[in-house]
Amino acid sequence: MDIEAAKLIGAGLATIGVAGAGVGIGTIFGHYVSAGIRNPAAAPKMFGNVLLGFALTEAVAIYALVLAFLILFG
Repeated sequence: MDIEAAKLIGAGLATIGVAGAGVGIGTIFGHYVSAGIRNPAAAPKMFGNVLLGFALTEAVAIYALVLAFLILFG
């Protein structure tokens, strides 16, 4: 197998984490909206935790992209 082809396959596999992060972000906000509808008084208290979960989930996507770029150009 050519080295360039292996780099492209590896970078493609590394970006699978971006799809997982998208699913995680959708789950976080979906559950937040569901809980906010059930108990509107508690929604503002939960929002900080939602943003923390969003940031940590988005960090996984950024790490996956950085890894893909390192494989391609490193």
